[in-house]
Amino acid sequence: MKAPPGGTLIDRNHPEPLYVQLRIILKSMIDNRELQLNDKLPSERELVEIYGVSRITVRQAIKDLENLGFLQTRAGKGIYVSEPKPTYEIEIVRSFTETAEANNRKPGMRLLTGAVIQADLEITRPLSLPAGSNVIFLERLRFLDDLPVVVQRDWFAEAIAPGILDIDWNNENRSLYAEFNNRYGVIPTRGQSTLSARLASEQEAKLLQLDLPAAVLTLDQIAYDNEYRPVNVSSMAYHPVRYPLSLTQSRRRV
Repeated sequence: MKAPPGGTLIDRNHPEPLYVQLRIILKSMIDNRELQLNDKLPSERELVEIYGVSRITVRQAIKDLENLGFLQTRAGKGIYVSEPKPTYEIEIVRSFTETAEANNRKPGMRLLTGAVIQADLEITRPLSLPAGSNVIFLERLRFLDDLPVVVQRDWFAEAIAPGILDIDWNNENRSLYAEFNNRYGVIPTRGQSTLSARLASEQEAKLLQLDLPAAVLTLDQIAYDNEYRPVNVSSMAYHPVRYPLSLTQSRRRV
């Protein structure tokens, strides 16, 4: 692997963390086959010298690519390009509005909260932001055919969508992903999701017209763009009857 001319591929003035930039660079080299299956990466020390970053930055970028299945550490030998294992992906990275319209249902929405907040580590870490960073927080009640079905909460970096809080979020067909795409050119293409169930909070039960104690289905998701950059963190609490979740699985190599 050749060193980039003058180390220009790492931009210290860019708002993205250095390890994210390095991860994107290495992933691009794998995609372009500059680094091929079973090729050995340069050592940590060599990557530090090539890109002018710290060992911590190099280790985080490599760890991310290992978690995604593109790199593999072989004990006593080094780090190699690997073939991602076959996985089952749940295809859910599309907006509530798109899903409703695809099923001939009428979507609706009411904004509950729209604000810039100081996020804790649980939110900043998956967004690749420093701890304590300010993020945009949207909390919305979603409707199908005028019935409340989902309490949806989204967090994302201010830099992704400046001015997005100035939009009229009480437009019943407003889609966050459509705004990301149309206004800012940001397109979520994949997500890491956790599907679960729990007891509804008092607020959720009231909004979803449930009698306590009541259970809700939950879907927690981190959405990424094509470069594996995090776009937003979402947490959704679904009415257990009005919005049954049907998930499509597809077996493919990522």
